[in-house]
Amino acid sequence: MIEQLGLWALHRLDPELAHGLSLRALNAGLVPLPGPVTSARLATDIAGLALPNPVGLAAGYDKNATALRPLARSGFGFVEVGAATPRPQPGNPRPRLYRLSEDQAVINRFGFNNDGMQAIAARLAARPKGGVIGLNLGANKDSADRAQDFSQVLTQCGPYLDFATVNVSSPNTENLRDLQGKAALSALLGGVMAARGALARPIPIFLKIAPDLTDAELADIADVARAAGLDAIIATNTTLARDGLYSRHAAEKGGLSGAPLFEKSTRVLAKLSEVTQGQIPLIGVGGIGSAEDAYAKIRAGANAVQLYSAMVYQGMSLIPRIIRGLDALLARDGFDTVAQAVGVDRKDWL
Repeated sequence: MIEQLGLWALHRLDPELAHGLSLRALNAGLVPLPGPVTSARLATDIAGLALPNPVGLAAGYDKNATALRPLARSGFGFVEVGAATPRPQPGNPRPRLYRLSEDQAVINRFGFNNDGMQAIAARLAARPKGGVIGLNLGANKDSADRAQDFSQVLTQCGPYLDFATVNVSSPNTENLRDLQGKAALSALLGGVMAARGALARPIPIFLKIAPDLTDAELADIADVARAAGLDAIIATNTTLARDGLYSRHAAEKGGLSGAPLFEKSTRVLAKLSEVTQGQIPLIGVGGIGSAEDAYAKIRAGANAVQLYSAMVYQGMSLIPRIIRGLDALLARDGFDTVAQAVGVDRKDWL
C-alpha cells in the first residue's frame, strides 16, 4: 500500500522529475529492498558471469550510476547503468519523457543525457562489492568519430565493470542506428574489442540491437557478432512503431518501451535465436511486466532478461515478484535450471 501511494504521488509529477525522485528515494533508504533473490533453479551463467537469477535491470534507469548500492540490493541478478558518453551532454530538450498509462508504456527521447565517462567512472570505482554491474556505452551527439567514442568509454570505465554493452540502437541520437549496418558495425566492434583486449581484466562485451530490423539485417548482425567474438546480444531496445496505442501521448517522437513492445521484441529475439543457434547468449528485453512475460522470453530463446518500464507502473516490489514467480513457473514445468527452458517455444514466435 505504501508503494502504491508513492507511485500515485510520483505519477502526479512531471515524468522526468519523478524519475529523479525515485533514484533519490532509493539512495535515502525509503524503498524496501529484498537483497539477493536466488535458488539452485534460478542461478545461471551468461558469458562467464555467474548470476544469482536471470532477471536484470535494463540501461536507462540509473543513467549516471548514482544508485549502485541500493540497486545491488534490489533483487536483480545483474544491473546495467548508463548510457555513458565520453563528454557530458544535456541530451534533447525537455519535455522528453512521457507516460502512456493507458498502454502501460513509456516514450522517451532523452538523447544520451549523462554526466560523461569521467564522472561515471568515479562512481563505478566506488561500486559495492559483489553483484554484477555493467555499463551501456554511448556516443556523443556531436562526435566526429562515434565509433571511437564507444572504445573511449570502455577504456575509461572498463576496469570497474563486469560487462559493457555497445548501444547502437537508441533512436534518439540522429543516425546512430546507421551503425547497425554490417560494415559500420564490424569496424565499430573491431575498435571496441581492441579496447577490451587492452584492459588489465578483459570483460564480456554485449551488443544491444533495435526491434525495427529486417530478417536480413538480423542475419548480418549475427554474422558480425560471431566474427567479432561478442559475448551476448541484447534484444531489444525501444521501437519507433506506434501500433495499437491509446494514450494521448502516442504520437510523441522517441523510443517506445513497455507492454506494447513485448510481442515485437520477442519475435525479434526468437528470430535471432534461430539465426545464432545458441552460439551467442541472448538477453531478452521489451515489455516484461510479470513472471509470465519473463518466462515467455526465456522460452522464446533468451538466456536472461532485462526490464525497466514496468517499474514505472508497478514499483520496485515487482522485481522479487517476477524472480520468485519465474522460479515457480520453472518448477511447475519440470525444469531444474533456467538453461533447460531456453528456446523451447522458439518456433511458436517465428
